[in-house]
Amino acid sequence: MPEDSIEHIDFDDLNKRAISQPLVNHIFTADPSAHVFNGQIFIYPSHDIDTGIPFDDLGSHFAMEDYHVISLASPSANAIDHGVALHVNQVPWAKRQMWAPDAAAKNGQYYLYFPAKKADGIFQIGVAVGDKPEGPFIPEMTPMDGSYSIDPAVFMDEDEKYYMYFGGIWGGQLQSYRNNEYDVNHQEPVAGLPALGPRVAMLTDNMLQFAETVREIIILDEVGNPLLADDNDRRFFEASWMHKHNGKYYSYFIPPKAHLLA
Repeated sequence: MPEDSIEHIDFDDLNKRAISQPLVNHIFTADPSAHVFNGQIFIYPSHDIDTGIPFDDLGSHFAMEDYHVISLASPSANAIDHGVALHVNQVPWAKRQMWAPDAAAKNGQYYLYFPAKKADGIFQIGVAVGDKPEGPFIPEMTPMDGSYSIDPAVFMDEDEKYYMYFGGIWGGQLQSYRNNEYDVNHQEPVAGLPALGPRVAMLTDNMLQFAETVREIIILDEVGNPLLADDNDRRFFEASWMHKHNGKYYSYFIPPKAHLLA
């Protein structure tokens, strides 16, 4: 949203008319993931800090230089902001634009997964480790080998193996990858060709790297054919998420049409 539009929004009026009141209103947040750790709800959003730069699809208008972790003792409790859990200045390889993160827990340790742009302007995904769900988190010195794009989401299967789902088109740069290799000359497939899908890889036992080569998820239509690039109501755009219920896996994501309407 352009800066001049933000200045003219009556947030008090929006809050009064909202179906539910916002959990956070002292900072701008977006794209949260939520988990229950130690009997409490922990929310991991991105943090939007206005830069004054005109709006663009690359996210240049928001600095997004740190992460705050929000917790609730119960769904009806007041939200607590635990302050800065990780700042871009603490991450040796990252320069700017720390977009939507996710978190996971294993063996008493907590892992914050986050995308950020390197000095060359290309996104990779990093991981930081903490002793508490709210942080603080200590980042690894380098990004995860073989990682790229944005929107990491970590899923633990019933066999206690962990998988990361990720990817986002346009500002998320997924359109620039083919066979896990970056080329700025790559573009989105044209109408009639198969659409790009989100990516997935199993994590290593220590939760710090991929245990396998990154794979593309092919999303099929009702007759078993891959969704096409011009199927903007259904094809993948960003924000993949995995859920399992009664032995079936359900993948959620934002399609292009929903993004354009936001």
